[in-house]
Amino acid sequence: MSVLGKLGAPFVVPGPAGVAIRDRLRVSESDAAVLAEVGMVLGSLAAADLAERSRKGLAHDAASWAVRKRELTGRSSARWAGSITKATHDQWALARRGQAAHLAWLRGQIASIEARLARPLGAKADKRAGLARGYASRSEWHAKSRRLHTLKDRLAVVEADRAAGRVRVVRGGQRLANTRHHLEAAGLSEQAWRERWRAERMFMAADGESGKRFGNETIRVTDTGRLSVKLPAPLAHLANAPHGRYVLDAAVRFQHRGAEWLDRIAANRAVAYRIHHDTRARPLVCHCLLAARRCPRAAAAGGADPGGGGGGHERRPPRRLAVGWARQPGRRTAALLLRPDRHRRAPGRTAPARADPAAASRPALRGRRDRHREPRLRRREEPGEARPQQALPAAAVPFPHREAQGQAGVDGS
Repeated sequence: MSVLGKLGAPFVVPGPAGVAIRDRLRVSESDAAVLAEVGMVLGSLAAADLAERSRKGLAHDAASWAVRKRELTGRSSARWAGSITKATHDQWALARRGQAAHLAWLRGQIASIEARLARPLGAKADKRAGLARGYASRSEWHAKSRRLHTLKDRLAVVEADRAAGRVRVVRGGQRLANTRHHLEAAGLSEQAWRERWRAERMFMAADGESGKRFGNETIRVTDTGRLSVKLPAPLAHLANAPHGRYVLDAAVRFQHRGAEWLDRIAANRAVAYRIHHDTRARPLVCHCLLAARRCPRAAAAGGADPGGGGGGHERRPPRRLAVGWARQPGRRTAALLLRPDRHRRAPGRTAPARADPAAASRPALRGRRDRHREPRLRRREEPGEARPQQALPAAAVPFPHREAQGQAGVDGS
């Protein structure tokens, strides 16, 4: 009986949702100080909002989201409040996915250890019977049994958090937080660690909005490269431009995909920006997220965009198609994979053919080699049976002149 299920209908795999480009900002000391103040104020608001969202757990709804956004609007601005709440929701959802993956890993480890503990010491695995191999020694068996109790305790804690909708997130990164206790091993001083910790906890990111000037009202980059930031309410006195904005002296120049970015902001389409401080390289970095072009082949094959992207997003047309397999619980489903052009060629453009000086002689050599190759038919031989010797016909001799020389040597001439 076959263990494979029925094949599902083929589907089109969506391409990348966007591409990120970046540029370093060579700002003055005054601009760096203002951006640091903005990042710290917004970072503190983002941390408080994430804590409030985590306390709500599964009881969060649209009404509680509206309350959080109104509170943040009074302490920053309406646009910054929207960016912070969206980042909070994305962070909570990411933590929930990581929690689910950790839960599945714990259950898999517990099942594996229990299966091996149930087997005798030194027992071999039996794949046909579905039996795992036993542990090699009594000491290993005892260590794994203690490990089993530890994993079960962790599983109980994670299951309780999962049921309550409680997540555990460290703003700034758990790895960097643990590095604080091992500064000598990491080669960092306390001051250097605090600079990195403060930079990682800053918040200065804003999603764009189509129809607005240059695609983003919160962090705006003009077609000439002038970057301006909407200041939150506590820092409105630092504005050097109308409407509570701060314009930086440094200009933004996106070298990679700059033409695509310029076309997008010229049409007032949504562009997302993120500014962060790289303490190891010192300068500020401005990241820009551009939505990918919609693939015409995918639209023709599947109709609507299967990725669920926003309207008006285009994807680069792929160069070739390939059929693959996509695993699903309990069955396999045929998938149509769209592989984009790795060399980013324009639509309809192919790679130039490379001249190969040895290519002209290959067909001739291949034909000569295949012309003297005969198919070999094999049959099953019985034990003790001698293999019959068959002489080749004269027309099938690979090298007639050598055969003639050999025959002449036998005749003695």
